[in-house]
Amino acid sequence: MEPVIVIGAGLAGSEAAWQLANRGIPVRLHEMKPNKMTPAHHSTDFGELVCSNSLRSDQLENAVGLLKEELRRCNSLIMACADEHRVEAGGALAVDRHAFSAAITEKIKTHPNITVVEGEVLDIPEEGHVIVASGPLTAEPLAEAIGRRYPQNGYLHFFDAAAPLVTFESVDMESAWFASRYDRGTPDYINCPMTEEEYDAFWKELTTAQEAEVHGFEDAGVFEGCMPVEVMARRGRDTLCYGPLKPVGLRDPKTGKEPFAVVQLRKDNAQGSIYNIVGFQTHLKWPEQKRVFSMIPALKNAEFVRYGVMHRNTFLDSPRLLDRYYRVRTEPRVRFAGQITGVEGYVESTASGCLAAMELARELEGKEPINFPRETAMGALALYISDESVVHFQPMNINFGLIPALGYRVKGKRNKNAELSKRALEALDGLNLT
Repeated sequence: MEPVIVIGAGLAGSEAAWQLANRGIPVRLHEMKPNKMTPAHHSTDFGELVCSNSLRSDQLENAVGLLKEELRRCNSLIMACADEHRVEAGGALAVDRHAFSAAITEKIKTHPNITVVEGEVLDIPEEGHVIVASGPLTAEPLAEAIGRRYPQNGYLHFFDAAAPLVTFESVDMESAWFASRYDRGTPDYINCPMTEEEYDAFWKELTTAQEAEVHGFEDAGVFEGCMPVEVMARRGRDTLCYGPLKPVGLRDPKTGKEPFAVVQLRKDNAQGSIYNIVGFQTHLKWPEQKRVFSMIPALKNAEFVRYGVMHRNTFLDSPRLLDRYYRVRTEPRVRFAGQITGVEGYVESTASGCLAAMELARELEGKEPINFPRETAMGALALYISDESVVHFQPMNINFGLIPALGYRVKGKRNKNAELSKRALEALDGLNLT
């Protein structure tokens, strides 16, 4: 059998290669790192997490928690490595980003059915089955080649940002404490309180701080799920207090009261030596990040090991180009996967690579498609990005709004979501996934 060509060894590409290889299908996986890096990448490993180290909620009452469980039941490489290298984060699944990526790289490079080819791919191969998982930062030559090949597809874009990282030893724990909101689960977050006066001074400086120049950037062009903290601040004085600085459920043990605002830090590696400033995606200039974020009392002497950055993400007008199997409608031997398709998020990217590869494997084996139903999170995502009735296509995280209603009333949102997840997993278990 001729090998399937997978372009890109990010989350989607690595997952796709793994799913195909585990079914005995040879794969040639092309990755331009380390020969060429994007502005957002720092590691030569596969499956690098360029923004947060959190894969978000791991609870079945949350749609992304359902999507994770579906992936586990599909023997996902990404989920196995995430579970193996998780770090404490309350009800979320967060990982040691370096150990996580190293594990993916080792699994891929040692698989007997996968051949890794280093170097940039400049065009889609003219023959054979191809999965393009080159990511939202697809290099210009390949992006231009895709545009020429499918002129009916209009490239779209939005801006994404990453939060800074600080060392644990530089956090003033006299001004902070460990806890999880409402004392649910283990106390995994460092909570950095602010009084109303401290918050007001911080907010004013944040709204006027100097931003790094990003070509074409406007506030309206950001992805809502990853909004720079300074953009959020400009929406009003109290906006942050209802967002990442929300103090509800976090009582300061020194006062027994909820502070006016709380900045949370989440562990970024297994050793607990590095912490992520939760919700502080930013594109401020680096000296400004140091100046303004150091106004948070517990971070007054913070050592920044990585400053926040912003980058432009490119995605396809997928409803006009792709079908529910992530195949190009006019050239079905070519599939796309990952954030370039308009699925937004680490887990969603993984799911697209998983589904695209599983359906391709079925095709190569002469079997009927799996046809993940809309009741499943994986099926709902695939049907959303291929829905031609979606006129103004934008990146989408998985959410229960994409999944059909139950058809009967369930009291309480969490109970309803749990029922939707139960139905999805029962539907998944009824499919032939081999």
